[in-house]
Amino acid sequence: MIDVGLVGFGFAGKTFHAPVISAVDGLRLAAIVQRHGDDARQAYPAARVARSVGELLTISSIRLVVVATPNKSHAEIARQCLLAGRDVVIDKPFATTYSEAAELVELAKQHGRQLSVYHNRRWDGDFLTVQELIADGKLGRIVLFESHFDRFRPQPRTNLWRESAEAGSGVLFDLGPHLIDQALVLFGQPESLSADLRIERDSAVTDDAFDVVFHYKTMRAMLRASALASTPTPRFVIQGTGGGYLKYGLDPQEDALKHGQSPRDENWGYEAPKRWGTLLIAQGDSFVTDKFTTTPGDYRKYYENIHGALLGTATPAVTAEQALRVMYALELAKESSRTCRVLPWKT
Repeated sequence: MIDVGLVGFGFAGKTFHAPVISAVDGLRLAAIVQRHGDDARQAYPAARVARSVGELLTISSIRLVVVATPNKSHAEIARQCLLAGRDVVIDKPFATTYSEAAELVELAKQHGRQLSVYHNRRWDGDFLTVQELIADGKLGRIVLFESHFDRFRPQPRTNLWRESAEAGSGVLFDLGPHLIDQALVLFGQPESLSADLRIERDSAVTDDAFDVVFHYKTMRAMLRASALASTPTPRFVIQGTGGGYLKYGLDPQEDALKHGQSPRDENWGYEAPKRWGTLLIAQGDSFVTDKFTTTPGDYRKYYENIHGALLGTATPAVTAEQALRVMYALELAKESSRTCRVLPWKT
């Protein structure tokens, strides 16, 4: 049994970390840092509530610390925990700059600690399905991969840190890590990158839309997000020499977690057949079209892997070096948008 300390009980901590950690055998949510309020104690009465990171680190049984705080505090808190001899998981994004993240990677190596970033959407059902389709070669050689994470939120919420003007805010750092990590898992690092970051909503003070394009030798991966997508946009569009795949709708796990469901519930991560994607396989000049079953997603797999990695029984699935590539892409996208140039990927 590994005792886990969770730093932060806002949206990320409350929705994406606490319930998932609590549903993984071998992990115990032993303590939660909530600076104010009593929500954590009410939701998890068996966990000790600490009012600071320093207080959390006085609990000697805590081996793993999960950082689920506003982005600008990720590096400082992770550094404090690594120096205290704890293994660390950081909610995405890794940090607010590549240099901050690189320093944490080096610090973890120096102190012999595990460091990972919560790229949980590798375990979205639709992404697992896309992985299978590409690996099986059902679509032939991929020429276009399009990935959307769109919403319709016409009124900026500038009272929230994600939509304020502080470091690490904006939709690129909020949703970009998901799409970038998935593209890197599927296709590896591109030859170059181009990006357009912009503000589309009246009164918004940070980027609320982006188009990031990974340039590969014979294909393009287009990663897109907007807060003004009023019409349905696909989650995935894949075009290949042997056919295509079209998928609408987000993985159901986030919505289930928001509504208080547990990953231990029966049929967790299963998607209703009406939401399955459409597979088109070329046969001559026509296509055979059919619904394609979505593989069930399961965010527990991330933390199950962390548990195994800490015990030495599993190879880490999301390494700090992989997360560092995502940070590199985020900074390259910002520079590409600022200079209106296609930039080479140099790492």
